[in-house]
Amino acid sequence: MTETRADLVYDPYDFAIDADPYPVWRRLREEAPLYRNGEHGFFALSRYDDVAAGLQDWDTFRSGRGTVVDVIASGAQIPPGIILWEDPPLHDAHRKLLAKVFSPRRMLAIEPRIRAFCATALDPLVGAAGFDVIADFGAFMPMRTIGYLLGIPEADQAAIRDGTDSAIGLRDDSSAPVFDQGNFERSAEVFADYIDWRAERPADDLMTELLRAEVEEDGVSRRLTRAEVLTYTSVVAGAGNETTTRLIGFMAQLLAEHPEQRAELAADPALIPGAVEEALRFEPPSPVQARWVARDVRYHGEPVPEGSIMLLLNGSANRDPRRFTDPDRFDIHRRGGHLAFGHGLHFCLGAALARLEGRIALEELLRRWPRWEVDYAGAARAHTTSVRGWGRLPLVVG
Repeated sequence: MTETRADLVYDPYDFAIDADPYPVWRRLREEAPLYRNGEHGFFALSRYDDVAAGLQDWDTFRSGRGTVVDVIASGAQIPPGIILWEDPPLHDAHRKLLAKVFSPRRMLAIEPRIRAFCATALDPLVGAAGFDVIADFGAFMPMRTIGYLLGIPEADQAAIRDGTDSAIGLRDDSSAPVFDQGNFERSAEVFADYIDWRAERPADDLMTELLRAEVEEDGVSRRLTRAEVLTYTSVVAGAGNETTTRLIGFMAQLLAEHPEQRAELAADPALIPGAVEEALRFEPPSPVQARWVARDVRYHGEPVPEGSIMLLLNGSANRDPRRFTDPDRFDIHRRGGHLAFGHGLHFCLGAALARLEGRIALEELLRRWPRWEVDYAGAARAHTTSVRGWGRLPLVVG
């Protein structure tokens, strides 16, 4: 079996590994390209070609039972509307509906508003010796953006974001978390009053579109149920807040560690989109995708039985030297794709929004502060079941 070295352990719940998983992932790619963790009961693929093919092969690697280990292991019944945790044909119908919130028209129209959110967060900090790029900016701007798209009042957005953080956060790394089925109902019901209020006061936002939307099942069109509208809204709110916050933190960290590249960006903002892509490759906020294995398969000469849990390590794939030259070097001039947003059927629906927010965030930071350093003594990681990154990241600016 593939788990042959006692000193080669990949544990996604170990905080020390989560803080810097790349040495372990490097060993997996070289020593155990199909890895099995007996304690938590999963397999893992770490090489780019294996991960990319696995992400595309939805018929073998299913999302319908969840995409994190503890959810799949729990056997929880997934409510309809969580498109990350759905397979075709239901996934396709629901994705078509949610794509409306990320349409090219909306992305074009929202840029001035994102810049205004940045100004609201950053202008009061000008002249200060430093600030926390997560608490003061990285958590604020995505929250305002997704709240605007959904139609959630600004006064309520922080409480909703904090509730999401609490639901997915890990308290310690002593054991694997036990998934609570009640999380589905609790996270959706947060939006109940907003949905009811918006039903009587339609506007140009996602809630209104969902309330009016129809989905086709077995050739028959129907309106979404109230429960489906609640679930959709919860999914967009959670995904739109957490991952972009972590992306902003990683960009601030990486450019502090590479001041010469930061200076290039300050001098030529046209380079910023490429810097965002390299940050996504180098430190993807969502680096591990779990799947339920729907049929017996073999990888690297070893069997993976039907019913297993497979981790597709897209964060490891992004550092695979078989795909990328000098992959552990951060380089804003690098060209080529990455798997930070997934691949195939479940390619991140909000990728265009994340890229837009990342670009604007860097432009607005560099416009005000062309130089900064990280105060690592005050920094702290945020450990969750699905996303990795900084929970606190104080910057010293100048």
